[in-house]
Amino acid sequence: MKVRIQVKVSTEGGEQVEEITLLEREQPQLETLGLSLAEGKDILKKIQAVVVERQLDEFLCRERCCPECGKRRQSKGYSPTTTFRTVFGNVSIKNPRLHHCNCQPHEEQTFSPLKVLLAGHISPELLYLETRWASLIPFVPTAELLHEVLPVDEKLNATTIRNHLLAVAERIDEELGEEAVSFIEGCPRDWAELPPPDGPLTIGGFVRAAHKAGHFEVIVGKSVLAFERGAEREPETTRRFGYVQTFDTKPRRRVFELLKSQGMQANQQVVFLSDGGEDVREVQNYLNPGAEHWLDWFHITMRMTVLSQQAKGFRETKAKLMEEVTKSLERIKHFLWHGNVYQAMQEIDGLDLDLDGQEGAEKLAKGVQELSIYVRNNQGFIPNFGERYRQGESVSTAFVESTVNQVVSKRMVKRQQMQWSLRGAHLLLQIRTRVLDGKLEDTFRRWYPNFRPNAATPVEAVSAA
Repeated sequence: MKVRIQVKVSTEGGEQVEEITLLEREQPQLETLGLSLAEGKDILKKIQAVVVERQLDEFLCRERCCPECGKRRQSKGYSPTTTFRTVFGNVSIKNPRLHHCNCQPHEEQTFSPLKVLLAGHISPELLYLETRWASLIPFVPTAELLHEVLPVDEKLNATTIRNHLLAVAERIDEELGEEAVSFIEGCPRDWAELPPPDGPLTIGGFVRAAHKAGHFEVIVGKSVLAFERGAEREPETTRRFGYVQTFDTKPRRRVFELLKSQGMQANQQVVFLSDGGEDVREVQNYLNPGAEHWLDWFHITMRMTVLSQQAKGFRETKAKLMEEVTKSLERIKHFLWHGNVYQAMQEIDGLDLDLDGQEGAEKLAKGVQELSIYVRNNQGFIPNFGERYRQGESVSTAFVESTVNQVVSKRMVKRQQMQWSLRGAHLLLQIRTRVLDGKLEDTFRRWYPNFRPNAATPVEAVSAA
């Protein structure tokens, strides 16, 4: 059996038939049914070349005539051949130069019609695939994946993919507005006239890998919108953010724009939760007039758990001390849960005195002192957690822990065998958070209006990847 594949191109000038390939098949076997991957890649590559060449022929034919007077422009020959990189292989394109028409003044005598059309020399589809997969897996496996399933250029490598990802991220960063001390506009009278807002926004964030040798600070967080007013269902809409603290120059603008994308209004309930770090809390200030800023319960109870484990070490040598410390820690936890900071500090100071001079309790005493400093520095941000919990309001940034794992750990940990610069890590975070949120495709669609007009990447599928 012989299968002939041809492409018929119909234009105003008539029809053209292009021979693509001829397939021969003998007695069918399981492994020879249909097209092989190599055959499919070869066919796609040849079809792509025909389609691109014919499209550009029509484009150049139109460009031959001046749009003002309709006079035919004179040719000046050809510039060096241009290579257009696509998901179905590279296409070599002749690059003609034309004289400008004399009916209008121009700074230059000649121009290249393809210069603007083929800016970047790479198709948005290929750029999107490179960027998306490079944010999910390391650069080398990304190159191997694209080579395995697509007829891309053989020279496409990890360095090229990395440069493309950084360029896309820089373009996204350049679209951010200017940084500001405050993003609150208007007055309470104006805010009262706004329509009813969507459900409350809860934003949590904290520092990852700070104060460690060979590490730098990455601030990661998540914003959760409880419900959208008027929607048939009320799903939790989440958005992630991340940036390198010592590199980013617009952290407040970044978080503000993320909240705006979720429909934040000045009359909306917004709750900021943090681990107590000044860097995180500073970014959260003056983004919403009615915002609440609280220390999250998750980091308090983590500290208490560590102290409880240390106290158990006295079980054999100082059982009475262990019992007293355990009861004291339970009282401290109870007071903090109910927002009674004064009583909690009294109990912490008393426990500190009891441990002073106790042999073998130096580590526990140091932990209690650190707890005292932590609570004292954040006493203005400790609410009545119990009351908030009973009202169904957020009390913890535990939901951010999974975000740290998704945004940072799965892509940037040591086992990935890559050393990160401040710039490289920051720009990767901008792409990765958009991919995890399912928003990278929307960004490309905004840049290229005809990019995947009928397609949408499911958030669940992206997150699972």
